[in-house]
Amino acid sequence: MDFQAGILQDGSPMESLEKQLICPICLEMFSKPVVILPCQHNLCRKCANDVFQAANPYWQSRGSLISGGRFRCPSCRHEVLLDRHGVYGLQRNLLVENIIDIYKQECSSKPLKKGEHPMCKEHEDERINIYCVTCEVPTCSMCKVFGAHKDCEVAPLQTIFQGQKTELNNCISMLVAGNDRIQTIISQLEDSCQSTEENSEAAKRELCARFDALAAQLEEKKSELLQRISHEQGDKTAFIQSLICQYKEQLEKSSRLVETAIQAAEETGGATFLMNAKQLIKTIVEASKGGRLEKIEQGYENMDAFSVSLDHLTEAIRALDFDLAEEDEEYFDGEEVEVEE
Repeated sequence: MDFQAGILQDGSPMESLEKQLICPICLEMFSKPVVILPCQHNLCRKCANDVFQAANPYWQSRGSLISGGRFRCPSCRHEVLLDRHGVYGLQRNLLVENIIDIYKQECSSKPLKKGEHPMCKEHEDERINIYCVTCEVPTCSMCKVFGAHKDCEVAPLQTIFQGQKTELNNCISMLVAGNDRIQTIISQLEDSCQSTEENSEAAKRELCARFDALAAQLEEKKSELLQRISHEQGDKTAFIQSLICQYKEQLEKSSRLVETAIQAAEETGGATFLMNAKQLIKTIVEASKGGRLEKIEQGYENMDAFSVSLDHLTEAIRALDFDLAEEDEEYFDGEEVEVEE
């Protein structure tokens, strides 16, 4: 208590104390404050209930069998979990209530200084104590009796004050509830962003796997076709090489026969020449008539039969694209409209 008395003696600490006793929702001094666990921030019970009801519109009433709900502290945005009793299950902050009582007693014991209450500009000695409903401005009694508001409808200042204060509190509750909804949407969008990245990576891996499989099939087909060309090449070159060998053998025999004939032609002795000439001539004639070797056809060396047209595959590859179903397009359009709303 000595510490509290020391605080109340100075005007500046009183102002600091008053700021600590203001509810962040209604901006008024706490009324039946409660402790919001576990962050230890305070709210008026009514303000806490308004925030709770806005965040949990389907929660019924105290004593209901429905499980509790949750809402976020307006001071630190910490999520507060409540049981089935709702706000009434929160613990009251008796220390703050006692401090408020002492503060109010100290304020009520001080005389009201001139200038602490708004004064009328037209009547300097008159306080602003009524509200002009017609002009929607606060005024004094003299303005109503003799001044600019004598023909206007007026109401007690406290009545209008309480009405607009309640309306402002409702607006604050709506803003808090709207902020919670926005935070929920942000969380959903962040989850959607993460899911989009994960799904994109999975789609990339699947696409790479499909193209790798296609490339493997193309490589396998290329090897098969190259093997067929090599096989045909081996058959043709082997046949041509066999013909070359046969022609070389024939050329060698013909060359030996030419040498023999030249030697016989150089013989000067008639008897000797005639002994071998007849048989030699017969051998040359037989060699020139028979033993004709096989020849290859014209264009035998061409490999045109093994040409492959890949134009249709090229066009098919260029036409490759993702299959985007119409229902998916409608889904994306719907999502965009919902976010805009």
